[in-house]
Amino acid sequence: MAGGTTEEATAGLRRDAIGLREVLFQSVTAMAPAAAVAASIPSGAAFAGGSLPLAVVIALVACLFTASCVAELARELPAAGSVVTYAARGLHPAVGFLVGWGYLFVEALVPPLLLLQLGFTVAGTLHEEWASWPAGLWWPWSLAGAAVIAVTGYLGVRASARFGTVLGVFEVAVLLVFAGWLIVRAGSHNTLSVFGTSHTAKEYGGFSGVFAGSVYTVLAFAGFEAAAPLAEETRDPRRTMHRAVLGAALGIGLFYVVTTYAMTVYVGPDRFAGFGAAGDASWEGVARASFGLFWVLVFLAVVNSTIANANACANVSTRTAFALARIRVLPRVLATLHPRYRSPVAGVAVQTAVAVGAVLGLGFGYDPVTAFLLLATVIVTVVIGVYIVVNLACVGYFLRRGRPSLRPVRHLLLPLLGIVAFVPALLTAAGLPVFDFVTELTAPVSYAGPVVGVWMAAGVIVLLVLIRRHPDRIADTARVHLEEADDPTHAVHRRNGDPTR
Repeated sequence: MAGGTTEEATAGLRRDAIGLREVLFQSVTAMAPAAAVAASIPSGAAFAGGSLPLAVVIALVACLFTASCVAELARELPAAGSVVTYAARGLHPAVGFLVGWGYLFVEALVPPLLLLQLGFTVAGTLHEEWASWPAGLWWPWSLAGAAVIAVTGYLGVRASARFGTVLGVFEVAVLLVFAGWLIVRAGSHNTLSVFGTSHTAKEYGGFSGVFAGSVYTVLAFAGFEAAAPLAEETRDPRRTMHRAVLGAALGIGLFYVVTTYAMTVYVGPDRFAGFGAAGDASWEGVARASFGLFWVLVFLAVVNSTIANANACANVSTRTAFALARIRVLPRVLATLHPRYRSPVAGVAVQTAVAVGAVLGLGFGYDPVTAFLLLATVIVTVVIGVYIVVNLACVGYFLRRGRPSLRPVRHLLLPLLGIVAFVPALLTAAGLPVFDFVTELTAPVSYAGPVVGVWMAAGVIVLLVLIRRHPDRIADTARVHLEEADDPTHAVHRRNGDPTR
């Protein structure tokens, strides 16, 4: 049994294929920094106004609570299953299965989400520059992006991760240069008052406006955990995963602070409540009006961000599917690896089919922007729920480990603060008007809740069937295959009924 498990692990994903740089940018690109700066973060300006930089700082601190928990668990449990394994070890294997069921679903939907954004962004910009280009001709760009992502996924983690690194460096560099330029041009209007509460929107004065802005801003941080599923393909995964997850959350968080500050002082704090994702009062609008052809680089950075994010999340979905198929929770075919590249080729094929089907089906069924909003609402709702469960899993895991490993602040206080920070964001994403700044969702975006509910209900049914027929497969969600490869006695303990070894 031990020999069989070692052989299985050895024949798995390519070991030691990538290092800290590639893994770090896996998380960085999954956060889509340029797209977040241009589109996601400005949504908080309607509430925080010129105090939006303070809202970003609050969102950064809140996200670091959960990033710390993910980093701690990634160091302890380096597994392609990532959040699945964390929930299974920290809470219960059944919870791990349900987390995996939901996480795989939404991570498979992220690439079509970004491909839709790629399509309507490029088509809209081309139509603005050349009226003869039809504004509705968005789908060729989406399909071209899907082809690029499929090829890099097929060529394996080295090609995919290095591709993501190049894209990530470009988008961050462009926005930082532009931010520096804005700060210089702002001159005497540079002020630290934007890190206070004096510039919030009129309807949301003081900390209520800043808090509302931070809830919308916190959604820009989603994706910092995306490095974790590459653990089995990474050199020195325990150390590398910990540094990559925390480094991405902190580094891109500071990037968000700098870029938001730069645009706020350039536009003017007292006029910033009208800033948004499109039009003259937007990143591209300011670049067009004041900086000549520099707007082209800003546009390319946003386009680049959509492709990089889709690429990173395709890596997450295919590795999560591989981890679940390997233990036969999902069809075994999804664990099929390319003999040379060691890439999960069946997973890549399914991910590509899902992406193309969702893009064309929803894009033509509604329109690309509406389809984008529907998918975004589904994704954010589930991802924030996963973050809350991972915080609980961190508490459970280290309480089970006992006093020698338990750090009260790191393993108890920070997870609880992470849960508190994400609950308002979850209610906001779901459109539940618990707070006065939450807008109730309208159809078809309001279908997101039922879609999530139906999917998770189906997961509960599958879970009950597996518990009845194959309980060992649910128990295997707690396996860490690298441990078994390095120490075959782990497999013996697992076969003797101890799945936590």
